[in-house]
Amino acid sequence: MLRSHTCGELRITDVSETVTLCGWVQRRRDLGSMSFVDLRDRYGITQLSFNEDFDGDLLEKARSVSREFVISVTGKVTERSNKNPNLPTGDIELVVEKLDILNPSLTPPFTIEDDTDGGEEIRLKYRYLDIRRTPVKDKLVTRHETNKAVRDYLNNAGFIEVETPYLIKSTPEGARDFVVPSRLNENQFYALPQSPQTFKQLLMVSGLDRYYQIVKCFRDEDFRSDRQPEFTQIDCEMTFVERQDVLSTFEEMIRGVFTSVINHDLGEIPVMTYADAIRNYGSDKPDLRFGMRFNYMEDVAKGKGFGIFDNSESVIGITVSGGNQLTRKQIDAITNYVKRPQIGAKGLIYCRVNEDGSYKSSVDKFFDQDALKQWAEVCEANAGDIIFVLSGDLNSTQKQMNELRLHLGDLMELRNPNEFKACWVVDFPLLEWDEETNRYHAMHHPFTSPILEDLDLINSDPGAIRANAYDMAINGMEIGGGSIRIHDKGLQQKMFDLLGFTPDEAREQFGFLMNAFEYGAPPHGGIAFGFDRLCAILSGTDSIRDVIAFPKNNMGRDIMIDAPAEINEHQRRELSL
Repeated sequence: MLRSHTCGELRITDVSETVTLCGWVQRRRDLGSMSFVDLRDRYGITQLSFNEDFDGDLLEKARSVSREFVISVTGKVTERSNKNPNLPTGDIELVVEKLDILNPSLTPPFTIEDDTDGGEEIRLKYRYLDIRRTPVKDKLVTRHETNKAVRDYLNNAGFIEVETPYLIKSTPEGARDFVVPSRLNENQFYALPQSPQTFKQLLMVSGLDRYYQIVKCFRDEDFRSDRQPEFTQIDCEMTFVERQDVLSTFEEMIRGVFTSVINHDLGEIPVMTYADAIRNYGSDKPDLRFGMRFNYMEDVAKGKGFGIFDNSESVIGITVSGGNQLTRKQIDAITNYVKRPQIGAKGLIYCRVNEDGSYKSSVDKFFDQDALKQWAEVCEANAGDIIFVLSGDLNSTQKQMNELRLHLGDLMELRNPNEFKACWVVDFPLLEWDEETNRYHAMHHPFTSPILEDLDLINSDPGAIRANAYDMAINGMEIGGGSIRIHDKGLQQKMFDLLGFTPDEAREQFGFLMNAFEYGAPPHGGIAFGFDRLCAILSGTDSIRDVIAFPKNNMGRDIMIDAPAEINEHQRRELSL
């Protein structure tokens, strides 16, 4: 090794030791006859000291280095006279006796420090420099530790890691595929997998019993902070299990990951039905770090001559504890927020609960004090609180109120990034109707089993069938989802019929799976966790780009290597393009 120690390793107990360090120059400070250099590597920063009285030539050489020069130094560890309590190495410095410049550096395009002056685009272009910054490096270390914790748990639980193909067949369900032309099979294309779903089911048919893979997947989707065209998931499948077996297994895994990586006890994870999640929070991934459950106010809000409520299917209120402190200007800003086109509310009604027990609402013309008291009772509002009310058709109002609830959670500082609340959501609808295509689509995927007691609805009311499916959400973000699978060929064929596949289409797309079901397919179920999202939560960031070494930008481009890019004419001809 070129070094005897790392830049984060030396302590006061190492004083008088002669050591060799290697790293990058963080900064240099010249003070008269002395110079100080902060030397950085992945592990930390050590201060180097150069003194003209000790060696003038060495001091001159030290003053020739600039930011990001790669250097090697040998010297004696001494106790610092002015200690730095913000650094683990802040009690010592290295009095340098030998300096080698291993490689000079151009001036970096942005400051490589915790607080940088570089915007996101320039930092993505020079991502290899951005990773030198401690906040970025630490997130990649967290990703590594999360990966290790997951593997350790699954290996100890009897799971076998199996790699599945990246070049597969395109299927019509789900998001758009990335396609890859085949040179040897003219005018035919592979697809990159959106998930290893069918392969892991085949592994269950093969008898491997417990499978996992931390795997790259690909979806040609529009971009946002929690999406990338290529992403990583923890993909798992088990045979001879029911839903509770899967929930128990992976609840223990997630609790173990949080304990191992950030020393946080996630505790027991509550289970709620999809219907309850939508009714109480307007979301199938509710953020449980704070309250503000929905209150349905039709009985106390309708019939008072206020047409907006009287003509609405639903009237929903939420109570903001201590919200009476909000000013009229703040309430106007909240109103404008929910009226944005992305949310679509027509307006917002409020009712203050005053300390003296009186009420003041934006609709006092229609509701007297007794009526507003009923509002407060239904919404469980106390003195000092405020009630916000939206109305309209049920589905739209629930979605709008979910957005308002999350916005208020931010405004009232209730969404603490250092607090973690997880939940399971179960009993999703099996199917959802698509008005554009005029047919049902699978809520999860075509291989999800229905709840057995709902099977009698398969001909009369398929839209009411519940799926034997489950999602895990943490802090309002879906991080995992799965289901008990269909393992019976007849039921799988019926599912394809409901989804509008002709027998020929089903055979062409999934014939290999249907054939496998004829050779003793066991009951099985599984789950996949979004590994990038999990790492983002553990790292305290909202964007999965922060926990990916070399992410794409919001247009799906890798601006560091300039991809995607055109291919040359020779390649086009070979691929018949």
